[in-house]
Amino acid sequence: MDSVYSKRIRAGKRRTYFFDVRTTRGNDYYLTITESRKRFNDDGYDRHKIFLYKEDFNKFLKALNEAVDHVKTELMPDFDFDAFNHEYDEEGEGYEGVPPAAAPAPAPPEASAAPESPASPSADELSSGDNGADEAVDKW
Repeated sequence: MDSVYSKRIRAGKRRTYFFDVRTTRGNDYYLTITESRKRFNDDGYDRHKIFLYKEDFNKFLKALNEAVDHVKTELMPDFDFDAFNHEYDEEGEGYEGVPPAAAPAPAPPEASAAPESPASPSADELSSGDNGADEAVDKW
């Protein structure tokens, strides 16, 4: 079936997630979520795929959000999940080629400056970036 949208998320050196919106023969839409992991011993990949149909979108999102919120608030309330908000390049390095563990912490604001809250990107900014969809990536 035809893919009408694709979003790739690099998750470290060995894992990549793909979110693909596809069309059916009847011009309907569904989502495939693929986890692709590079194998340790050879050049191949292990893949696991979930097919998510439109009638289940809301139930899936609700359950996913509840599970993530449970981990964040009940199981690991003191863990800094925002420390993992970084992008990976093709070699699995952190932003600008810096390994994620070695990335410097942001500088504290100057005492004379008024504290500012960080600006969250808009939905347009998030969806308009280069998601690597035009690159040849082995996900099948």
